[in-house]
Amino acid sequence: MTDPGDAVLFDARDDGIAIITLNRPDTRNCLSKEVRAGLFAAWDRFERDPASRVAILTGTGTAFCAGGDLKEMVDTGMAVPPREMFPVPYDTVELSKPTIAAVNGLAYAGGWMIAQACDLCVAATTARFAVTEVKVGRASPWAAPLIHMIPQRIMMEILLTGKPIDARRAYEIGLVNRLAEPEALLDAALTLAGEILAGAPLSVRAARDTVLLATEMGRSAALRAARHAAEACYLSEDAQEGPKAFAQKRIPRWRER
Repeated sequence: MTDPGDAVLFDARDDGIAIITLNRPDTRNCLSKEVRAGLFAAWDRFERDPASRVAILTGTGTAFCAGGDLKEMVDTGMAVPPREMFPVPYDTVELSKPTIAAVNGLAYAGGWMIAQACDLCVAATTARFAVTEVKVGRASPWAAPLIHMIPQRIMMEILLTGKPIDARRAYEIGLVNRLAEPEALLDAALTLAGEILAGAPLSVRAARDTVLLATEMGRSAALRAARHAAEACYLSEDAQEGPKAFAQKRIPRWRER
């Protein structure tokens, strides 16, 4: 594997939040070999660290991520990219914890892909999003899950034209959860992460599983699967601690068991 060096930075904070930063602003944080290797390593570190419960993915400079490394594609004559080539959360990277994309600038093609793959998205008001593959003769099969996030006709226009949308439009169509001024972007992402951390860990996991099950299945099957997924939460010590703390008017002490 390529040595990622400092292409991707990892900051494990004391509050349970891990900040993962794409750090190649000179190439607009494109998904070069070293950035891909760094991202794979960072996601693995996050998943394995029990103290890190939520991850924020962002970038340095004026871009979040400009997409794949087109020069590499030319040099290698790349046809169909290997499925395991790109570090896509919950796809080629196995994760069980929530993630937030903090989109600080343009997120084009592969940049949109990794932002889309995160559970939640906060964007700077100056951010721009585009699925530009039609502009360079490539394809975007990774965009298929968008149909569960935005309306079909809007998705069709975005993919067929390759034209960018601004952060406000991304928010209006439901791609982005929250907007923030550029200087306040990380604080906005940290606030959202903090709101997740305030919940009981097993409850958060069950809630996330419920959303994913509902996305993948029909109504009846999703209800059955979600009830099963929730049992570990209901049967936990935390499920007793929460009501007890509420009755005693104190902050719950979550033990994640």
